[in-house]
Amino acid sequence: MSTPPVGEGAGCVLLGVRLEAVSFSEALERMGAFAAGSRPRTVVTVNLDFLARARRDPQFRDLLNRADLRVADGMPLVWASRLLGRPLPERVAGIDLFEAFATRAAARGFRIFLLGAAPGVAERAAAALRERSPGLQVAGTHSPPIGFEGSPSHEAEALRLVEAARPHALFTALSTPRGQRWIERLSRTVPVPLSVEVGAAFDVVSGGVRRAPAPLRRAGLEWLVRLAREPRRLGRRYLVRDLAGLGFLLADAWKRRART
Repeated sequence: MSTPPVGEGAGCVLLGVRLEAVSFSEALERMGAFAAGSRPRTVVTVNLDFLARARRDPQFRDLLNRADLRVADGMPLVWASRLLGRPLPERVAGIDLFEAFATRAAARGFRIFLLGAAPGVAERAAAALRERSPGLQVAGTHSPPIGFEGSPSHEAEALRLVEAARPHALFTALSTPRGQRWIERLSRTVPVPLSVEVGAAFDVVSGGVRRAPAPLRRAGLEWLVRLAREPRRLGRRYLVRDLAGLGFLLADAWKRRART
């Protein structure tokens, strides 16, 4: 596996994915700067599942490394960075960035667009964000059918809606790696200044899914709560793919540290 070079103070590389050493507030500032710009920028919130996928899929790994900002959305990544001797400041969770950016967008006049999740979820998430951040401009919402990117007509509709809305920021809830891949395709035709795939964030913000208590999130155990709620859907991901990924992650970090 080729490892991208990382300069001093630039962050660290975990299983071939380059992560930037930014705090939550710094990541939020970068997102604001991207949204205020004119060319398409992407942010990826990398968790353990991303690394497990990237290890097996070089194309997905390259896609992540092409993003304009890559943050660590998972305590195992922070722990591995410390073991490697290139500590990342903290976990930067995608859902927290999503909610905080909405507050900032309301203050700065940024328009946001929500795309993805089940029918009605994006609309409810938008309503919840408007209630928390009065003045927030939601330029549009859209819940395309699953697999829409494989249908020329459904994908054309999604592209048309986003282009017509002219948002400063697009948040998608299409799952990984679909969301990241579709955002990259979108950027070739519709130049949204900021695009971020945020997974289940719409469901959480809309009230359909509750997050784990803050102490469990800080301890890196949020996944246990999600697994207990959805064992059939998440069992293989957490107990097979991600557990194996954690082993590879820590072993790689330990070997690289031993060589320094």
